[in-house]
Amino acid sequence: MTIEWYATLFGFALLTCGTPGPNNLMLTASGANFGVRRTLPHLIGVVVGQPVLQLVLALGFYPLFERWPLLKVSLQVLGSLYLLWLAWRIAVAGAPGDPARRARPLTLLEGLGFQFLNPKAWMMGISAISLFSLPGSDYWPSLWGIMSVFPMAGLPVCFAWVLFGHQLSRWINSDKGWRRLNGSLGALTALCVVMLWY
Repeated sequence: MTIEWYATLFGFALLTCGTPGPNNLMLTASGANFGVRRTLPHLIGVVVGQPVLQLVLALGFYPLFERWPLLKVSLQVLGSLYLLWLAWRIAVAGAPGDPARRARPLTLLEGLGFQFLNPKAWMMGISAISLFSLPGSDYWPSLWGIMSVFPMAGLPVCFAWVLFGHQLSRWINSDKGWRRLNGSLGALTALCVVMLWY
C-alpha cells in the first residue's frame, strides 16, 4: 500500500462521504432541529457504521448477494421503506420549541444501525472494497486501511453537514420557516430513495 493508494482512497472516501445522501441530509436536519451537541451521537454512529458495514461485507456478506439476488433486493426494499419513514419524520417535525413535537435525534446505535439499511452506504462499502482491496496476503491489511481512512475522511465532511443544519436554524425565526425547512429536507431525503434505485 503506497502513499498514492492512501491518497486515492482518501479522495474517494471524502467524495462519497461528503456528497448529499440520506446520512448527510438527516445530519443536516438533526443539526437544524436539535443542535450540534445533541447530534454528535448520530454523527459518530454514521462515521463508525461505515467501517463496521465494510467489515461485514469483507467477512463474506457480499458474495451472498451474488448467490441470492433476492437478498439484495429485499435489503434495498427494506432500507428504502425505512428511509421513507425517516423522511416523513423529518418532514412533519415542527419548530424546536413546539410543545407537540416529540421528535428526538438518532442515537449512536441508531446512526450505526441505519448504515445497514442505507442503500448509499452499501454502495459505498461495496465500491471501496472492490476498488481498493488488494489481492492475496495484502487483502486484510488493505481492508484495515480502508476501514481506517473512511472515518478520518467522513468525520469532518459529515460534521460540516451538521454545522450547515445548525446555521440554517439561526436564520429561521417562524413556524412557517421551520415547516418549509423540515418539509424540504424530508422531501430531499425521500428523493434519495428514487436516486439510489435509478
